[in-house]
Amino acid sequence: MRKVLIFSLVSLVFLFCKKESADSKTFTEKSKPNIIIFYVDDLGYGDLSCYGASEVQTPIVDSLANNGIRFTDAHCTAATCTPSRYSLITGEYAFRKNAAILPGDAPLLISPEAPTLPKMLQDAGYKTGVVGKWHLGLGKGNVDWNTDVKPGPLEIGFDYSFLIPATPDRVPTAFLENHKIINLDPNDSLKVSYKKPFNNEPRGLKNPDMLRVEADREHSQAIVNGISRMGYQTGGKSALWTDEDFPIILSSRAKDFIETNKDQPFFLYFAFPEIHVPRLPHKKFQGATDMGKRGDAIVQMDWVTGTIMAELKRLNLDKNTLVIFSSDNGPVLNDGYEDGAIELLGDHKPAGPFRGGKYSALEAGTRVPMIAYWPDKIKSPGVSDALISQIDLYASIAALLEEPLEPGEAIDSKDELDALLDASKPGRTILLEESFTMGLRKGDYKYIQPIGEKDSPGWMDTKKIPLGFKKVPQLYDLSKDQAEIQNIAESHKDLVKEMQAKIDSIINVK
Repeated sequence: MRKVLIFSLVSLVFLFCKKESADSKTFTEKSKPNIIIFYVDDLGYGDLSCYGASEVQTPIVDSLANNGIRFTDAHCTAATCTPSRYSLITGEYAFRKNAAILPGDAPLLISPEAPTLPKMLQDAGYKTGVVGKWHLGLGKGNVDWNTDVKPGPLEIGFDYSFLIPATPDRVPTAFLENHKIINLDPNDSLKVSYKKPFNNEPRGLKNPDMLRVEADREHSQAIVNGISRMGYQTGGKSALWTDEDFPIILSSRAKDFIETNKDQPFFLYFAFPEIHVPRLPHKKFQGATDMGKRGDAIVQMDWVTGTIMAELKRLNLDKNTLVIFSSDNGPVLNDGYEDGAIELLGDHKPAGPFRGGKYSALEAGTRVPMIAYWPDKIKSPGVSDALISQIDLYASIAALLEEPLEPGEAIDSKDELDALLDASKPGRTILLEESFTMGLRKGDYKYIQPIGEKDSPGWMDTKKIPLGFKKVPQLYDLSKDQAEIQNIAESHKDLVKEMQAKIDSIINVK
């Protein structure tokens, strides 16, 4: 009898402790917030009206900013797309993987064995989906696009994927849903090559009369929808996309994912093809601005954001969804196609008050728009000047959900949850900026390490993109010199030495 009594008391204590532990959790399974990351392509700091743009209006995104937190010193991790996307998903700097801009037939960059943000969220009870531009590689090399294409997103933590496999300007120009190219006729196989052209297929250089938009030599290979691309392609005619349909198709797939998973917590990584080249807005947005196709593509992006947000509201999910809106790198105007982006720019300033852009070591290479929106949960909405990096989303979301990170997981990601949800909180004290060289922010100081002769990106047109690469150290005080004009490295040699040492210490982390 005594043993039974003792056992009963122990059981009651265990149940009480278990209940107390459960009650101390921030969220139950049912109350965990949905999470959406809107990731725009090539959107600059000054490309939104809530960041000062006057030549183009973005009312939907502005509404997120006006009711959430608009960050003025937020950064993607690198000045180019693939590295930033790699860091967002893995929580580690892309240089650790030697990640660079990938060709359209590159193997999967992220190992299926590696920890990832979507895997962590799966462990936390989430359904995970990715819709839009991928550009992180697929398969193991030499992909046969007519069979199951894997490994891919499903092997690194996503339950569902609907992809532009690489970029809109690279073949293959067909959508990949989970493991399969959609609408593919088995009697018309799709073949892709980045080495040599296929016989009797039109190409940009060979058939310029077929083009709707003039392209540079790099973008003058396979022609699809009147646009020449990078890489060669043949067959698969029934599966080829029409660029103008992107906003309708991708937003529809995103809404389907939300509808399917509305009764459980979900994570949606929505990776816009806008405003990457080639810019071919849907007819409803053509002429929406006086800035030509680039401006119209920004309006289209705003509309897509609105359709997905409206779906959340329709399903009564908007109050329990954390939305992060940002961009993968700074702006670029002419990036291979003559679409009037430079000629029609007018008074618009894509990089805002900063200098540089995509590919650049200067501040506009990585300083991008970023908005956090979560009705009734943002502790102090408004404008935040916290120094914050997208690489920290991994650890911050893990902290939000009280999911412990394993040793070696997201090694460069820091818990900046306070800054993410409270405009009054500070962020990082230092921040690494990757491009073709390394830069470092420390408070208002910005350091750019010298670039070697062999590292110089000589293929880049420096007249169009102020890159900021020099063979001498550069140091700027952004509190006085946002455009990074006055190099003060010579008069601050101790600070230069300190900041270079910090870059070296970050690089040498194992």
